Amino acid sequence: MKPHTYQFLVGVFASMGSVLYGYDLGVIAGVVGSTSYAALFNANAAQNGAVVSLFTGGAFFGALFAGPAGDTLGRRLTILIGALLFLLGGAIQTAAQTINYLYGGRAIAGLGVGFLTMIIPVYQSEIAHPSIRGRVTGLQQFMLGIGAFLAGWISWGCFTNLSSSAQWRIPLGIQMVPAVVLAALILLFPESPRWLVDHDRADEGLATLAALHASGDASDAWVRAEFAAIQETIRFEHEHEAKSYKELFVNPSAFRRLFLAMAIQAATQMTGVSAIQYFSVTIFAQIGISADDALKYQAINSILALIAQAFCMLLIDKFGRRPTIIVGNLVNCVMFIVATILLAKFPPDTNSGGTAGWGFIIVTWLYNISFSFACGPLSWIIPAEIFDTHTRSKGVSLATMTSFAFNTLIGQITSIAVDAVGWRYFILFAVCNASNALFFYLVLPETKRVPLEQMSTVIFARDAPWIVVGKRNEAYRAAAAAAEVEKVDLDDKKDEV
Repeated sequence: MKPHTYQFLVGVFASMGSVLYGYDLGVIAGVVGSTSYAALFNANAAQNGAVVSLFTGGAFFGALFAGPAGDTLGRRLTILIGALLFLLGGAIQTAAQTINYLYGGRAIAGLGVGFLTMIIPVYQSEIAHPSIRGRVTGLQQFMLGIGAFLAGWISWGCFTNLSSSAQWRIPLGIQMVPAVVLAALILLFPESPRWLVDHDRADEGLATLAALHASGDASDAWVRAEFAAIQETIRFEHEHEAKSYKELFVNPSAFRRLFLAMAIQAATQMTGVSAIQYFSVTIFAQIGISADDALKYQAINSILALIAQAFCMLLIDKFGRRPTIIVGNLVNCVMFIVATILLAKFPPDTNSGGTAGWGFIIVTWLYNISFSFACGPLSWIIPAEIFDTHTRSKGVSLATMTSFAFNTLIGQITSIAVDAVGWRYFILFAVCNASNALFFYLVLPETKRVPLEQMSTVIFARDAPWIVVGKRNEAYRAAAAAAEVEKVDLDDKKDEV
């Protein structure tokens, strides 16, 4: 098996944790929109918001705990802990007899997902070759899309064919299946070689690096060069060790990376994706579309998302991070402007669901394609690759916490806001997408194909300006391009051999 194929397959398996998150994103709209759920729990808008947001609230704390766990226990054991927590929470949700049980199960499952979504991109970025790193870490969003795809069709099938509590219990119970597989097999896969070297297990780190990149040949030239670079970088990091999260705030280079990673995750949530995913039934009802049809259209939406995510994985290491995320946010902005106009002009009482309704559906599909190709995958790819080994787990932990904090906010207020102000709520997301594009144009550097060990010296050097456009940043852009070209040349030489 070719090394790149092996790395990709390891990344695919680890991404089963992302399937859990994506499945929950897709399934919860069907749960809170089902007739049997409404009959059993008689929940109001605030309680439905709590059912959604307790999951992401739990994930916030899971991401917090996953940072130190990833550094102390290793990447694989942290993934195992996340999978076990998710299983516990999933079982409680599936068996819930009162809404309080559902609250508890959602929070515990969210805790597990917080562990998984924080550590999986870190693990993937540390095992992948620079030339395919974007593709491998992009698996996080692709497998999230797989989960949403499965949830969409399962929810729709149960909604239309069942009327008892099985209407929502079956979809919630199915989410435990990939967690069982992940927990059972993750320890059979390789540990991060960078984590091994960082914990005085250099021989194991070299052997793992060779297994990942040279079919076990520890004398391979690229493996020896990469191993030396990892050792040198980690030796420097130990001499300037970050004893706690404080280093991320007092070191200018580390703080710039932290700011970018947290900003990317916050901006991604403010594109409006979670509002549509969690409350599709409520939102589609604003233009006169029934719950049954809303779930069906969301299921179709998940297929389009998968296609877009697949293209992102294929092309992101060619197109780069910076132009993709800027254009993606601009397209999102246009889609939200059109959707807001449709919602304002054709409310449910106009009975325009057949005409304006289709326009609204198509706009949400186009929005989802844009988000799934650009913003979604890059919100995981960029934070996982910009930190050094010593701060990566901590930095990605804080970035993931930011994602879940904003996700929780959107989950809690969307149902209430749609009831209170209707279409006006969606103006917020049009504005946020436009401001996101401007923000990334000004401050986001290009990181495609740059080796992890050169992020600190090339792109995020201490004296590098934060604003990446203009003459002051020309030298750093040239250095990043040189690092990329050097790595591509090395790959070509290795292929020739």
